[in-house]
Amino acid sequence: MTVFVVRRFLAMIPSAFLVLTVSFFLIHLIPGDPAAVMLGPNATPDQIKALRQSLGLDQPVGWQYVKYVNRVLCGDLGLSIYFQEPVLTVVLAHAEASLLLGSLGILVVIGLGISAGVISAVRPYTWWDRGFLFAALLGASIPSFWLGLMLMLLFASHLKWLPTSGFASVFKTGGLLNLRYLVLPALTLGFVNSALVARVTRSTMLDVLRQPYIDVAWAKGLSGSVVVLKHALRNAAIPIVTVLGFIFAGLVATAVVTENVFAIPGIGRLTVQSVLRRDYPMIQGIMLLVALLYLLINFLTDLIYAVLDPRIRVS
Repeated sequence: MTVFVVRRFLAMIPSAFLVLTVSFFLIHLIPGDPAAVMLGPNATPDQIKALRQSLGLDQPVGWQYVKYVNRVLCGDLGLSIYFQEPVLTVVLAHAEASLLLGSLGILVVIGLGISAGVISAVRPYTWWDRGFLFAALLGASIPSFWLGLMLMLLFASHLKWLPTSGFASVFKTGGLLNLRYLVLPALTLGFVNSALVARVTRSTMLDVLRQPYIDVAWAKGLSGSVVVLKHALRNAAIPIVTVLGFIFAGLVATAVVTENVFAIPGIGRLTVQSVLRRDYPMIQGIMLLVALLYLLINFLTDLIYAVLDPRIRVS
């Protein structure tokens, strides 16, 4: 197992280096002078020159790249033009809301998607199956912003059970009740994304339930829950885990619409605001961190593969 973990970790290094390289050169693909684009049309030549010097854009590109790699390895992603703070500090300040929202959202996805998929596979072509397939189609078709507004109208405006928008830090205040701000956004993201998980779970479970070892398990007299959950679901879990990994990364990093609807200060909302403000160091830093998040989740997914199927460890 140790060899497998080390091999998978080392495989991340070339991908991370490629992401770092692409994120650096993207800013140099901007038409015209990047400093002039950042400052806007009303900037004076002296302001543009000062920004070019502060960003090191007046130096050769090769030397800029070497310095950028060195700074990133030291944890320095640059200085935000808008916030006038280190990019990493600003991103970490917004990371709490996104991580908590993604965690709650993925719990909703697991609860709805896997449950619906398993029931549909165990009772194929019944009313249960058709009902869950219709719900999955509905979830894939409903725009997340519309669903968020409807949930806000029902649970916040009419019933007044939950707050409409905003987010109060859980770690700074120590109040777990602040998680109520994320309930409606998590339900919105969870319902929309559970459709894919439900369909993947159903199709994979149907294939597994037709295998001979499932018939042997039934012939042994094992209970239905043991056959379905222990023997069938575990062997069908690898495609499901793959989908869940990518969905979780998306919930954390790219839940732009939902964060804007509920006014949550997360990474997705920060990305949109940084684009509108032309804060290119911030965009560059977010792009790098999001790509590294995907690599990390992919690495953790590989480890879960090895736990679910020991044969993968020696492959």
